[in-house]
Amino acid sequence: MSFYDASVPAFLQILGSLSGLLTKAEAHCAAKNIQPEVLLGARLYPDMLPLSKQIQLACDFAGKGCARLAHIDVPSTPDTEKTFEDLRQRLAKTSDYLKKFTPAQFEGADSRDVTFPVGPDKTLTLKGQEVLNRFVFPNFYFHAATAHGILRHNGVEIGKRDFLGVA
Repeated sequence: MSFYDASVPAFLQILGSLSGLLTKAEAHCAAKNIQPEVLLGARLYPDMLPLSKQIQLACDFAGKGCARLAHIDVPSTPDTEKTFEDLRQRLAKTSDYLKKFTPAQFEGADSRDVTFPVGPDKTLTLKGQEVLNRFVFPNFYFHAATAHGILRHNGVEIGKRDFLGVA
């Protein structure tokens, strides 16, 4: 399996499922007379990030991760989304961005050095395979699963098939 095939389709699948989760969450708000801002700001625990930030970070790890692996400029993505629709648009833009990558851009990425930020004033350099498996995938799936958990915890009727995008 190529490095491209191992990454881009996986990101696209979950980004699509997150869009579907947000649609169900918005319908849940309407049906239960819940202000959307309440659910968008919901957290699993007070010191965790809210739903909206979980979606933004999932997008960032997918898009910026692929850019770093392909050794192209990392896109700037300000976190300005305030509504379910804004977040679905961000997911769609990220998916459109990923669809522009080609397998050729990922050739040799597994063994190429990739430097990336690990805090406000620190960077780390790893081989592409390590970056994808030890940093990008774990963070991407963490934020996607946390978004799912926040919605499920708040009563949105979703399950594993929704998370996988096969419901």
